[in-house]
Amino acid sequence: MTRALIVIDVQESFRARPLWATISDPNITDRVNRLVRLARAAGDLVVWVLHSEPGSGDVFDPANGHVRLMAELRREDHEPLLHKTSHNAFTTTSLRQLLTVQGVHELSVCGIRTEQCVETTARIASDLGYRVTFVIDATATNPVAHRDAPADLTIEELLADPRTLSADEVIRRTEYALAGRFATIATVAELEEAAAPGMMTGS
Repeated sequence: MTRALIVIDVQESFRARPLWATISDPNITDRVNRLVRLARAAGDLVVWVLHSEPGSGDVFDPANGHVRLMAELRREDHEPLLHKTSHNAFTTTSLRQLLTVQGVHELSVCGIRTEQCVETTARIASDLGYRVTFVIDATATNPVAHRDAPADLTIEELLADPRTLSADEVIRRTEYALAGRFATIATVAELEEAAAPGMMTGS
């Protein structure tokens, strides 16, 4: 086993926030499930990661019950489930040790949010020497407020502010920032097409 799929923060915490109404892809679990099927069919390791902020009292506090995989996702019992408290999936988890033990050298990453936890994980992974594929359309994010905007913006105010960076712009920026430096950019369909001959022959 030399490859792994890392599914980052596709958790109910995000759907519990009002900001979910602005998410770039409310059906992100559909594409994540397609990636998981591809990984399993290839015999790759699937690692699930959840973001947790114990004691925060918000949707990322495990005590409030939202720190769990979105209901449409199905983790198999043997697939690792890690809880992180940092933006990237390495610093506060045993992910690197797990990948080393399994002999993994190549990673595909997907999840929420595109420019935050998924991108940060991709950058760290690249610096650690992994070959990284960033599955751009299996990530999702929200519009990002300008640095000078008030912290308590309503959704309406966020969207009305001309300084707000749209979710599409955020995703495009991430793609440009990572490509050729930290990761190969791919779509789910491209990975499915590449895997199709092997899947058809059962290899």
